[in-house]
Amino acid sequence: MKKITIENLKHLAPNVRQVYVEAFQNADSIFAGYRINDSGLRLSHFMAQILHESGGLTIFLENLNYSAPRMMVVWKKRFPTLASALPFEHQPEKLANKVYGGRMGNVNEGDGWKYRGRGIMQITGKESYQEMGNRLGIDLVGHPELAISAEWCLKIACEEWKEKGCNALADQDDIVAITKKINGGITGLAQRREWLTKTKHLFM
Repeated sequence: MKKITIENLKHLAPNVRQVYVEAFQNADSIFAGYRINDSGLRLSHFMAQILHESGGLTIFLENLNYSAPRMMVVWKKRFPTLASALPFEHQPEKLANKVYGGRMGNVNEGDGWKYRGRGIMQITGKESYQEMGNRLGIDLVGHPELAISAEWCLKIACEEWKEKGCNALADQDDIVAITKKINGGITGLAQRREWLTKTKHLFM
C-alpha cells in the first residue's frame, strides 16, 4: 500500500483548503477500499486528476464567471457567435442554467446552477448527484453541499474513479484515457501531465 501524508498533500498543494486537509486525514483507508493505493502509479494518476480538477485543492465550486470570447471556446456549439454569448457574460447562474439545463438530469428550472460542478472531482449534473448519492447512501440531490464536505468529498471522487474504471487505465499509465473518462474530453491535458510528473515524483 502506498501511503499519502498531509505533508505530501501540502507539498503538492500548498494552498489546499482546510476542508480538503480534513478529508485526507483518513485517505489511506478510503483509498484502500477502492484499491487506488495498491500502487504508486494508481495513486499518482488519481492525485494528478483531482489536483487539476480542483485547482490544486483550492476549488469548491465550478467557476462559471466567463467572458463572452471564452464561452465561445468552451461551448462552441452553444455560443457560435459573440452576440449569442454576450447575454451570459459574467453571469454565472444564468450561464449554468443555459449550458447545463435540460441535460445530465437537470430538468427543473435552476437545476443547472444547483448541480454545477462541486468537489475535488467536480461532480456535475443532477443525474450524477443522484447516482453518487445512491452509491454512498446519502441525499446528495437534496444536499449538494455534501460534495464539498470533509466527510464525503474524497469518497465521491473515489466512487467516480471506480465507476469509470480508472484503476485499470492507471495501470497502463494512460493519462489520455483517464482524462477522457474524468473530463469527457482532453481539456487541460497538458496541465494534467504536469501534475502527474509531480505526483509520480512523490509516490513512485
